[in-house]
Amino acid sequence: MLPNRIRSSLLGLAVLTSLSGCSPAQEFVEPPPPTVTVAKPLQQSITIYHEFTGTTEAIESVEIRARVEGFLDSIHFRPSDDVVQGELLFVIEQEPYQADLDRAKATLQSRIADHRLAQATARRKAEALKARAISKLEVLQAEAEVLTAAAAIEEARADVRSAEISLSYTEIRAPISGRIGRNLVDEGNLVGAGEQTLLTTIVRYQPMYAYFTINERDLLRYQENNRRARGTYDPIFELGLANEKGYPHRGSLDYIDNRVDEATGTITVRGEFPNQSGRMVPGLFARIRVPDPTQIEALLVPEVALGRDQRGTYVMVANSENVVEYRLLQVGAQIDDGLRVVEDGLRPDDWVIVKGIQRARPGAKVTPEQKDLKQLMAAKKTTVDAKPKAETKPEVETETEPKSETKPQ
Repeated sequence: MLPNRIRSSLLGLAVLTSLSGCSPAQEFVEPPPPTVTVAKPLQQSITIYHEFTGTTEAIESVEIRARVEGFLDSIHFRPSDDVVQGELLFVIEQEPYQADLDRAKATLQSRIADHRLAQATARRKAEALKARAISKLEVLQAEAEVLTAAAAIEEARADVRSAEISLSYTEIRAPISGRIGRNLVDEGNLVGAGEQTLLTTIVRYQPMYAYFTINERDLLRYQENNRRARGTYDPIFELGLANEKGYPHRGSLDYIDNRVDEATGTITVRGEFPNQSGRMVPGLFARIRVPDPTQIEALLVPEVALGRDQRGTYVMVANSENVVEYRLLQVGAQIDDGLRVVEDGLRPDDWVIVKGIQRARPGAKVTPEQKDLKQLMAAKKTTVDAKPKAETKPEVETETEPKSETKPQ
């Protein structure tokens, strides 16, 4: 037989085991659906913008070349300077051309003297003809010599004018106002020998052109809108550079090509933009958008509510049973308030999930908190505007702790 102490322990263990077996099983409690913020899409009249990419180009660009041959004597500008029209830029050696001018002037004086002598001879022979001292033929020859001397005077004057022009070409002045490039030839080099040597270039930055191409559909839409406006539609072009946010530069239509490129189906368009600051230089990449004059009624959703996958752009919608639905959308242009135009796939009474999207799963339930989208966007904008700029704190040098020295025992 077992001792009483061991028998009591076994009895107590049996009682505990029976009691635990009789206790009800603990049931699993499902967590509540996640809370998300939902809002109906905005409905309002908006202006549709057509976006393009292009390049900037100077409104004027001139190549400065040597028009006469000679050694370059002096340069009178610094590279990248702003020059004005008529400002002296280069001087080519003038002595040979000054000598040609002096020679031409001397020749002119000689031709004038010859003309005077011919006139006097003609008068004397005319008097002699009256006295029947000479023949009529001699008089005619004298009159012809007068005409020849007069023609020689005109030829000499033309030589003088040509020499003056050649001499003036030795002083090269700016034909336009603008920013000048670097000198491509240094002082002392021979220029104009067999070719019109390129010396530098000048470009005018104010205003600035921007070229881009539009497709046939946009061209036809523009023509139709212009017809409806009876020729008074003058679109405002907006431009942004690669490092600029939005489209801070405003310009106007300046030129449309007279034919469509059959290979690409596009036509070239040029806009003109003020450039007082000089930030735009030729050859820059530019983002350009053109507003459509016809406003449309559109549904708008926040850009942050949109998701993108292999099927396209989508939103999560909470239906009447608070179940999440996946909606594939066809979206349009983005407007300045951080909203995106929805062209298809959404109804005005749909509740779009705008916050807590990461907690929403298609087919799962959620706890929606209904908000007004316009108020949400206004509150967000107010928060962003009121957020103080982060101050840059001066760096504080931290003192390094001294190394502990091991003292000898």
